[in-house]
Amino acid sequence: MKQLIYLPMFFLFIVFSAQSQDELYDYDVEKRIEELGIDLQPPKIPPGLSIELATQSGNLIYLSGNGPIAPDGERTAGKVGKDLSIEEGYQAARLTAINHLAVLKAKIGDLNKVVKIVKVLGLVNAPSDFTDHPKVINGYSDLMIEVFGERGRHARSAMGMGSLPWNLACEVETIVEVIKD
Repeated sequence: MKQLIYLPMFFLFIVFSAQSQDELYDYDVEKRIEELGIDLQPPKIPPGLSIELATQSGNLIYLSGNGPIAPDGERTAGKVGKDLSIEEGYQAARLTAINHLAVLKAKIGDLNKVVKIVKVLGLVNAPSDFTDHPKVINGYSDLMIEVFGERGRHARSAMGMGSLPWNLACEVETIVEVIKD
């Protein structure tokens, strides 16, 4: 009797864990990024930090906090709601998403291996009376959905901070599920 119970469960495990890269998307994620006009630059760790930009445990990739730093080093800095508009904050969060895509690509090689954007934590540099943090971090979330479709939808927290490193407008960290090689 026990064998009959365990055998079907084992079989189901094999069926679900055998999902291949070809079954994830009906389009090429890398081409979608090109179509969106996004050029992923090799990621760089800012000087003075002793971190990894991404680390993997099993089939989860943990992306370190990243911010709106352009490839030329220009930073989107200031407090959203005081120095920057919500739209400028949104664009800063979108740039942060692009930076995370570059980090993720460097870590896994092919963005078509992304199974799901699981969790996003968005921090917004804002004055204490600012309350539109979700509208800012939507810049990050919207791009992930544009790139990965429904697999880009994720759980998320968006909150305000009194300050962020280098006075950046936002910082985001993310957990991503990938196909395990």
